[in-house]
Amino acid sequence: MGKPTGFIEFLRELPSEVAPLDRIRNWDEFHLPMPEDRLRTQGARCMDCGTPFCHTGTLISGMASGCPINNLIPEWNDLVYRGLWREALDRLHKTNNFPEFTGRVCPAPCEGSCVLGITNPPVTIKNIEYSIIEKGWDEGWITPQIPAKRTGKRVAVIGSGPAGLCAAAQLNTAGHTVTVFERADRPGGLLMYGIPNMKLDKEQVVMRRLQILEAEGVKFICNTEVGKDLPVETLLREFDAVVLCIGATKPRDLPIPGRQLKGIHFAMEFLTANTKAVLDRQPDDSFISAAGKDVVIIGGGDTGTDCVGTSIRHGCNSLVQLEIMPKPPETRAANNPWPEWPKIYRMDYGQEEAAAKFGDDPRVYLTTATQFEGDENGQVKAVHTVEVQWERNEKGQFIPNPIPGTEKVLPAQLVLLAMGFLGPEQFLLDALQLEKDPRSNVKAEYGKYATNIPGVFAAGDCRRGQSLVVWAFNEGREAARECDRYLMGHTDLP
Repeated sequence: MGKPTGFIEFLRELPSEVAPLDRIRNWDEFHLPMPEDRLRTQGARCMDCGTPFCHTGTLISGMASGCPINNLIPEWNDLVYRGLWREALDRLHKTNNFPEFTGRVCPAPCEGSCVLGITNPPVTIKNIEYSIIEKGWDEGWITPQIPAKRTGKRVAVIGSGPAGLCAAAQLNTAGHTVTVFERADRPGGLLMYGIPNMKLDKEQVVMRRLQILEAEGVKFICNTEVGKDLPVETLLREFDAVVLCIGATKPRDLPIPGRQLKGIHFAMEFLTANTKAVLDRQPDDSFISAAGKDVVIIGGGDTGTDCVGTSIRHGCNSLVQLEIMPKPPETRAANNPWPEWPKIYRMDYGQEEAAAKFGDDPRVYLTTATQFEGDENGQVKAVHTVEVQWERNEKGQFIPNPIPGTEKVLPAQLVLLAMGFLGPEQFLLDALQLEKDPRSNVKAEYGKYATNIPGVFAAGDCRRGQSLVVWAFNEGREAARECDRYLMGHTDLP
């Protein structure tokens, strides 16, 4: 490496951010640019560790350890340290079609498995990745790469989220004619409507990449739900292959008394309508406002955090986030060793903003809702809760048991359910007569992605279940490789 002692000499440093009470006034991204000399110093902390776990991309204890798309992290860290930004961008694009997305929204399992992280704060891999790709855009290095030759094969990609976009990009690179079908009014799937604008800017970041893809030859058809607006028979007849990337969009519900009351919504209803209002510059009939309301968010994770940040920007009156799991420890527990993903207590951007506005982290741990209470108009007005303790049942499974005497009532005129997703919506799977696994996902072997229907492949959350954007990238790229092999008898795709 260029600086063999860099990991000893330099401390971990992240870019500054707009202060929470200032950034909640708008929907803009809030990370501030970092000077190049400090970025190069951060690149110097990469320690030439011999076995770089950061790009191994394995699953340990059910969680990602290292980069699922095998980014060549030590190589581009070194190139950044040397000031060779164009070369760093080339290395980054070898494994990652859209670093501007992962550089913003990926939780960075690479940093969790950084060898330096065993004894010191890990290398700022995510920020260096973000900085490389933004340098590429600023310098005009990212231009449409139009295939020199077309194969004559037509491929349909169903869904324009992270897996679908990666599959489309790779298949187009191979020379196939790719059409992406999206049921929403804009392409991008989760990237467009599932992630708030302050976390991933739609017009400045998502749309600029979609425009590059279009210039490269990828065709997007929106407002079209395959199986309804476009019959599956027509799809299979007109295309040589199909790649399903429809996500896992069936939300987990909470069927407790009062669930039918007005003012109780799934998180994605809330987030999607809000982003649409931001993009359209005005709300439509689907818009759900948290302004002036007491908000209770049920569920943690990224979706819950996004509901927190969005509710605060609306101007909510108060906010509580219920988390049924215990509060994580401040440092790694003994049963969570490196290179596993560190399950430690963190304040994400939404909780930081809630703490700045209301005085504390809004999360209440080991607590669940037991009942929704309504007013005379059928509108929710309160959430009844109870604390829980996790104990083994007669089958040896850990389950949450309520603790008598810990009941509380929280005022709430808006309740958002952010408890994860159960799998893909079943209509299209049934229309295609696809085999499913026991969790209702499309049955297709990892690494092969072929379904029981010849020429139909599945990738991303609809195949593996709810997961990270970077795993969707992994599967979209690999499914494109297998689809290309099916069409041509061989493949040069990675």
